[in-house]
Amino acid sequence: MPSHDVRNLLHTAVPTAAAGAVAAVVSGVVAGGKGALGAGVGALIVILFMGIGLVVLERTAKSLPHLFQAMGLMLYTAQLLLLFIFMAAFKNTTLFNPKAFAATLVAATLVWIGAQARAHMKAKILYVEPESSKGSAPQKSGSST
Repeated sequence: MPSHDVRNLLHTAVPTAAAGAVAAVVSGVVAGGKGALGAGVGALIVILFMGIGLVVLERTAKSLPHLFQAMGLMLYTAQLLLLFIFMAAFKNTTLFNPKAFAATLVAATLVWIGAQARAHMKAKILYVEPESSKGSAPQKSGSST
């Protein structure tokens, strides 16, 4: 994975993990050990789903740039639907506190999206190819008349 991709992943995963840690502490105080466990599981699921999605999206951008926007919309829709399915599947669980799980799932998703938007705004992405330093003469691209 190129360093730019790793940097994007770190700029989004670290704030999400921090939010998950804060949610685990708050849930642990409010709901006990099961609350902390639910918050930890929720944050871990968000980091895994969104991290895998980011890697897939960046690989798609490199190999199929014409599908990038459509793939991004489809990917985010699929991720949000999967997170909703996880919330619905674990709403009556006794393994951990489902309210802490759901609240952390939503909060961590919002933190991930905000951190990803911030990382994208701070990234210095070239949208124009710089000229080569070889000094070759530009070729004509239009008609000669």
